[in-house]
Amino acid sequence: MQISTKKLMLKKVIIGFTITITLIQVLGSCKNSTAVDQKKVFRYNEYRNITSLDPAFARNPQNIWPINQIFNGLVQLDTKLQIIPEIASSWEISSDGKTYLFYLRDDVYFHPSPLFTDDKKRKVIASDFVYSFNRLTDPNIASPGSWVMQQVEYYEAVNDSTLKIQLKNPFPAFLGLLTMRYCAVVPHEVVEHLGNRFRSNPIGTGPFYFKRWEENIKLVLRKNPSYFEKDAQGNTLPYLEAVAIQFIPDIQSEFMLFLQGKLDFINSLDASYKDELLTPKGALQPAYQDRVSLLNGPYLNTEYIGIYLENPNPAIQSLKIREAINIGFDRKLMVAFLRNNIGSPAKNGFIPKGLPGSSEKNSNYNPERARQLVMEYIQERKETPKLTLTTDANYLDICEYLQRELQKIGIEIKVEVMPTASLRQAKSSGKLELFRASWIADYPDAENYLSLFYSKNFSPNGPNYTHFKNEAFDTLYDLALGTTQDSIRVEKYKQMDALVMKNIPVIPLYYDEVIRFIQKDVRGMEINPINLLVLKNVFKE
Repeated sequence: MQISTKKLMLKKVIIGFTITITLIQVLGSCKNSTAVDQKKVFRYNEYRNITSLDPAFARNPQNIWPINQIFNGLVQLDTKLQIIPEIASSWEISSDGKTYLFYLRDDVYFHPSPLFTDDKKRKVIASDFVYSFNRLTDPNIASPGSWVMQQVEYYEAVNDSTLKIQLKNPFPAFLGLLTMRYCAVVPHEVVEHLGNRFRSNPIGTGPFYFKRWEENIKLVLRKNPSYFEKDAQGNTLPYLEAVAIQFIPDIQSEFMLFLQGKLDFINSLDASYKDELLTPKGALQPAYQDRVSLLNGPYLNTEYIGIYLENPNPAIQSLKIREAINIGFDRKLMVAFLRNNIGSPAKNGFIPKGLPGSSEKNSNYNPERARQLVMEYIQERKETPKLTLTTDANYLDICEYLQRELQKIGIEIKVEVMPTASLRQAKSSGKLELFRASWIADYPDAENYLSLFYSKNFSPNGPNYTHFKNEAFDTLYDLALGTTQDSIRVEKYKQMDALVMKNIPVIPLYYDEVIRFIQKDVRGMEINPINLLVLKNVFKE
């Protein structure tokens, strides 16, 4: 449906005016009624909305981003995915890889609360982590992060400054798991007092504290003046006075607000504005180079087509057809024309570039071989292979591209569009033949990707949405988890990735790329391969 230019401009003006007034009202009413310098306010939009500010529900980026500003955990990731201290100043791991001792800083305090008796603040101690971890496995909480504790035998506070975690078996990726915001520390006094209301009234230790949340309208965070981390020069972080988050569901409206200077950044690349901002080669358009900066880099995200292997459709069961799909379309052309060369063709396996363990098996474009495989199938089955590919609206262009290309090799593809939430549910319950999906790394270890193919992780109770089952793969997976030697583990990862691509339960499309557009006056924003939003180092000139 086309909207007249006049109506569209009116809509933009109204939205812009509303946002401006809202920010003035919100920030002007903040603590001590002190006017906040707009140069010290970072503004962004979350079109997907936020469902909870409780770390136990830090399931998706829209929740994780604000939670990361409010809370801290034992350890964190730097921009190169190295695990570095956060609340834990140091740690020790036993020689058998099963016992972890964390030594806590003594200068970390929860944000002020009237529930704390000591001048409305309280120091973080080891028992706070015991309480926080207990919440993850509490069935009454029903945290989607409960799986983080699957490898843990027990944990205990040795004393106020020492936390011990004992694993059931060696699990080299465990430190990476602890960087997830599921594992952030929360104060028991506040959680017990508020119950479910903690989701909208969080108290953490992070660089920003919670100020105000009007659901579906705005969220405001303010600077934590007692934050414990400092920059390289010894200055207290954060630099910003406030973070203001809007909830406008329309991506095009978000884009227009950014162009008007009313938002400080937009994340990712949407089809509606990619050609406006980027050249076909992925560079910033000259018209915006004087007022917009482009940040991009590797992203641990594999975009793929999943195949539900328990579907009775003979085309699903045929390895020939799955192979024909895998080599029957040009990934390089797809990334060039549909993604403006943002990302790279997924030719080497499911594990993305940047993580040790990716196989060297190539899925090169070979339409002649693909047509031959389809013809062999037709001769054997006496029927044309017909499949249904389900996606949400955000990836319709890619799925329609696949539809056109696979028709050329003799495969009939029907594309169906579902709302994102419905697609997620249908994928989990095995109701789809083919489905478009993403897998973004939860932690920086290839095991995170390979867990999608472990037979004990069948959905809906695990991430194995394809119901792939292979004894050789399972054996290698168990062996990899049991070794603490990196070189041996990485070699087994490569073998597992190769096995996946030999059996083709998934069709990797491309390895994604972090891409952010920021206003020219924004400084200190860094990107990282898991696309975590970190604002403690950001400032505006």
